[in-house]
This record gives sequence, structure tokens and C-alpha cells, in this order.
Amino acid sequence: MEFSVMMGILGQGLLLSLQIFVITLVGALPLGVVVALCRMSKVKVVSAIARLYISILRGTPLMLQLMAISFGPYALFGWQMGSGWNFYACAIGFILNYAAYFGEIYRSGIQSIPRGQYEAANVLGYTHAQTFMKIVLPQVIKRILPAMGNEIITLVKDTSLAFVLGIMEMFSAAKALAAREVSMLPYAIAALIYWVFCLLIEAVLNRIEKRLAYYHD
Repeated sequence: MEFSVMMGILGQGLLLSLQIFVITLVGALPLGVVVALCRMSKVKVVSAIARLYISILRGTPLMLQLMAISFGPYALFGWQMGSGWNFYACAIGFILNYAAYFGEIYRSGIQSIPRGQYEAANVLGYTHAQTFMKIVLPQVIKRILPAMGNEIITLVKDTSLAFVLGIMEMFSAAKALAAREVSMLPYAIAALIYWVFCLLIEAVLNRIEKRLAYYHD
């Protein structure tokens, strides 16, 4: 097989990996805020549900969660899902899983802000929403950025788990090419692409961290 053809197949797989990556971030980042707020809720039932959600999603393998979401509707209710269901199941599984991790990171960041800052903002006439958005949130983002960066980089590699649902992302494409050509070259190229992708994300996060450097702890 020509090298250009191989790269074209891996490129198509990369596009699917990027779709999973972007969809997960778009869904999990805001959902993680909801999870964190529920986890810190003074309503015991809400807090308990959030703790259970986090415990299950962090305590079971992502691969198992993807399979449960994909095959669960038929196994439990006999529902025949359409041909595109596996991709939606993949997106749902990734979003729910990463929202649990992001939620705990958000919670640790929010709880690290001294209570005195809330009280000072209240004295100055800030509403609770204004205090959170203008004073607390920028500091929280700065504090949680390293942990969030680790999870986002992990997400890049975790997109390869979509292969269990038959989604031809980059790892699956490399695996098929390696079996067809009896060569490790597709794996080596895929590894290089994953690495470069992670380096780009790390560079973006470092740039964001520098821009937030004016918030001193």
C-alpha cells in the first residue's frame, strides 16, 4: 500500500478521533460544573446522587460504560437502535465519564477559595453570581488548569477506546492497516500523531496559564 493511501486512511480515523474529543469537551466541561454544584449542594439527596454518580463513573472502566450504553437499550428493553447509535452511545459515554472527573476537579478548585473572599465581595455589594463570575471563577480556572490539562490529554488517548463499538477512529484504522500490511508502521505513525496532538494541547494550556498568571494565590 502506498504511503499516501495509508496516511489518508489514518487521516480519516483522526477526524473521527477529533470529533469524539471535541464533542466530549463541549458536553463534559459544562456538565462537570453541574456535577460539582450538585456534589456541594446542601440538599442531602442531591449531594448523595452526585456522589453516587461520581463513584460509579470513576470506579468502573470507560470501556465497560461504552458497551453498557451501546448494548443496554436492547438488553434491557429490546429496543433496536439505528445504525448510527454506536457513535451517539460513544459520545454519551465519554461525556458522562469525563463530567464525573471534571466535576471533582471543579469542586476542589471552588472549595480552595478562601471564604473571606465571598464575604468581602458581599460587603462591596456584589451579588452571589457576580462574586462567582468575576472573583471566584478566574481563580478557580487558574488553580484547576494543571489537573484539567492532565484529563484533557488523557482524553486524547482515551478516544482509542471507541474501537470497542466498531468506530473506525485513528487507533482502529492503524490496527486494521497493521493487520493488512503485516507492519508496525501504521502503529508508529498513529503514536506520533497522538503525541503531536498532546503537545499542541499542552502548548495551548501553557499559554492560557501564562495569561492567567496575574491571579496570584
